[in-house]
Amino acid sequence: MAWTETLTDTRNRLRTLYKTIPNVTKGFGAMSKAVKEEGVLDLKTKEFIALGIAVAIRCEACIALHVEMLIKAGATRDEVADVLAMTIQMGGGPATMYAGKALECFDELSAA
Repeated sequence: MAWTETLTDTRNRLRTLYKTIPNVTKGFGAMSKAVKEEGVLDLKTKEFIALGIAVAIRCEACIALHVEMLIKAGATRDEVADVLAMTIQMGGGPATMYAGKALECFDELSAA
């Protein structure tokens, strides 16, 4: 499946979830907004951390969403690759498999 399809499918599932449990998802959304807007780290750095976690826990939907945000934040392929290298160091073989997916996602979405 193309990464653009992963993003579309993920957003569709989230919309359904948001409608089903609006109080919970509004609370999560408020927390997400606060985390991204506050603190000493900039948004790009926070998204690098999120991508590393997404790869480490093997969440393809998370990878797609955070790669998309990193592209919007101006991340370069080399920066993403450096984050993936650190994730591999911490996560071993499984992280290596998902790091390849993350790099593929970056290449596809940044070419679009």
